[in-house]
Amino acid sequence: MYKIFFKDRIVFLTDKIDNDLSRDFGAIHKLGSDGELKQFVNHFESNEDRKEAFIYHHNQHELLKRFRGLFKNLPAAGGLIWNQDKSHFLSMERLGKADLPKGKIEINETFEEAALREVSEECGIEHPEITRPLGSTFHTYELDGEKILKEVRWFEMIYHGSSTPTPQLEENITHIRWTPKSEGKEFIKHTYPSVIEILKKADII
Repeated sequence: MYKIFFKDRIVFLTDKIDNDLSRDFGAIHKLGSDGELKQFVNHFESNEDRKEAFIYHHNQHELLKRFRGLFKNLPAAGGLIWNQDKSHFLSMERLGKADLPKGKIEINETFEEAALREVSEECGIEHPEITRPLGSTFHTYELDGEKILKEVRWFEMIYHGSSTPTPQLEENITHIRWTPKSEGKEFIKHTYPSVIEILKKADII
C-alpha cells in the first residue's frame, strides 16, 4: 500500500482493499480510465471534509504509475541521522515546522548520493554513513499553478564526526540540533504527517 499525503489528508493506493480499508474512509474508487481517476482525485482535493480516500487495483505498482501521471513528479531524498550511540537524532526547524534534511535529486545523482549531499549541505556535517533505507514518502502540493507529486526516499544514517551542525539558512532552515530520542513524541506535534512515517520506521515513536 502507498500513502499519498495531501497536507494532513491521505489517499491510499492499494491492491488489498478488503484488508486496508479503514472504517472512516471518505471515498473509494476502483481504478478505471485515467479520466475517472483524475476526476476522483480532483474531487478529493476540493472536498477538505474527506480525510481519507482509497483507490484500488490488482497491481499496486501499475496503480502508482497511473496516479503519478496526474502530476509533475519531483524525486527527492533525505536522511534520518543518528549520533554514534543512537541516543539523539538530527532535527531542524524549517519555515516554522520541525523537519528532517531532504532535497531534490540533481542530474545523474542516485537517491543515496542525493541524500548524503543534502544532509551535508543542510546540516553542515561531513561524511554521514548510510546504514539502511527507510522507504519512500509521497506528498502533493501546488507550485505556480502546477500540481506536484514529490517522492522522498529516506535513509537512516549515522554521523561519526564531531562537527557542530549548522543550518543552511538559504534553504529556510533557522535552527538545527541533536534531539533526544525521548523527545520524539514532542517532535511529531510540530512536523509533517509524511515525516512522522519515517520516525515510525526508525523506531523513534
